[in-house]
Amino acid sequence: MFKKLTALGLTILMLLSAAACTNANDNAATRDEIKATEKATEAPTQYEPVRTKETVNKQGLAANISDGAILHTWCWSFKTITDNLDDIADAGFSAIQTSPIMQCKVGEDGGMQLQDKDDSTNKGKWYYHYQPTDYVIGNYQLGTKEEFTKMCQEAHKRGIQVIVDAVLNHTTGDKSVISENITNIKNAFHNKGDISDYSDRMEVTQGNLLGLQDLNTQNKEIQQYLLSYLKDCVACGADGFRYDATKHIELSTDDKEYASDFWNVVLNNGSKFQYGEVLQGGSDRITSYAKIMNVTASEYGSMLRDAVINQDVSVGGLRDYAVNGIDESSLVTWVESHDNYCNDGNWSAMNEKQVKQAWAILCARSGGTPLFFDRPSGASTEDQWGDNKIGKAGSGFYKDKEVVQVNKFRTAMIGQWEKLTNPEDEQGVIMIERGSKGAVIVNVTSEEIKLTEADTDLADGTYKDKVGGKEFKVKDGKLKGTVKKNAVVVLYK
Repeated sequence: MFKKLTALGLTILMLLSAAACTNANDNAATRDEIKATEKATEAPTQYEPVRTKETVNKQGLAANISDGAILHTWCWSFKTITDNLDDIADAGFSAIQTSPIMQCKVGEDGGMQLQDKDDSTNKGKWYYHYQPTDYVIGNYQLGTKEEFTKMCQEAHKRGIQVIVDAVLNHTTGDKSVISENITNIKNAFHNKGDISDYSDRMEVTQGNLLGLQDLNTQNKEIQQYLLSYLKDCVACGADGFRYDATKHIELSTDDKEYASDFWNVVLNNGSKFQYGEVLQGGSDRITSYAKIMNVTASEYGSMLRDAVINQDVSVGGLRDYAVNGIDESSLVTWVESHDNYCNDGNWSAMNEKQVKQAWAILCARSGGTPLFFDRPSGASTEDQWGDNKIGKAGSGFYKDKEVVQVNKFRTAMIGQWEKLTNPEDEQGVIMIERGSKGAVIVNVTSEEIKLTEADTDLADGTYKDKVGGKEFKVKDGKLKGTVKKNAVVVLYK
């Protein structure tokens, strides 16, 4: 049982916690801050990512998260991430995204399975860390607050920034295990029951998602408790946040019956890069969320997977990100997310080779901030969960040459405009050019493709493929070379 704390006690606790990470004493919310935010604002405050003037840091990685590539270290422990940071940096990833780091529901017998497998005894599931029991750093799946802080310090030494997956919409559905730090707050939860109609905006934002307890995000004490947690993460080294289930938390521009200034409050946490998981469909209001934070382009991932699987990467179907005109600089993109992999039945539709082809298309583009989901260690198209262990490093295919070279291409091409074409009208081949400096060519077919007069903006000269080593020649706006079946070609000097 957690010790009962008053609202003032919670504030003091978070202040001390933040000071423990940074020796600062102003990172948690104070009573004056709480009073200052009691009046809701009428419109969302525009969130602007913090950008540095430099484009590449001294370690050779993108200095700004939005310019680089993010590795989703899904279900890796803090210690595991720390042990693999050199490999992550060498692979050209400028940021990592952790799984949720707050205290969470504990698996049966303290187990560490990703999922029940082969009728095994239930000893924990990956989605337990999406079921908060308190908003303090550290849980049995990923590690301690001290380990998180060390991980951030070691990441920063290598030029890698840290994004934390933050679950602010709900707690676990089992109230008996929720900390009194939350339950002792008056009216801590909504009481609208479970969501049944995803086209009903009030229901989507005020109801329980999948039986989980929906936090009363209009409540000022709840807002400040969550803000204190976010500030503590930043004090310990977090550079940004991914907000789970964003569309399930109301906006200040929603109907006045349930609108709130929640996002105005919590986005003011001192981090550099923040984005919301807004899965498209139903009452998502994605364009409104995009006015106050970056958002996910979930439909584009689906389009990209289908294109690679069907061996048809026509630019007409892939040029647009399918997000209602939202500026591409506000998007976080992926080939697949952990939700796609775990919940949608898509895990067996693509093998790792196809994922790498799709990643090359995604990461080579100028728009969006691409997120690479690292599948479980030992997983395959026949085995979804592989080694089935939480805390362990995932598949090593994020270190494969195709991925690494496209990541480095992305960094080298910062600031260059893009052009997408199907060379010589080959619908199974796509070329992403970045200005006149470089190009990535992806062949998703099982046939070798010989290009003899492909139109290009590349400067004249001979280019050596960074992946396969073959030479491609450009003269007078024409590209000549051979693209092997299922190959990724990376060209720049």
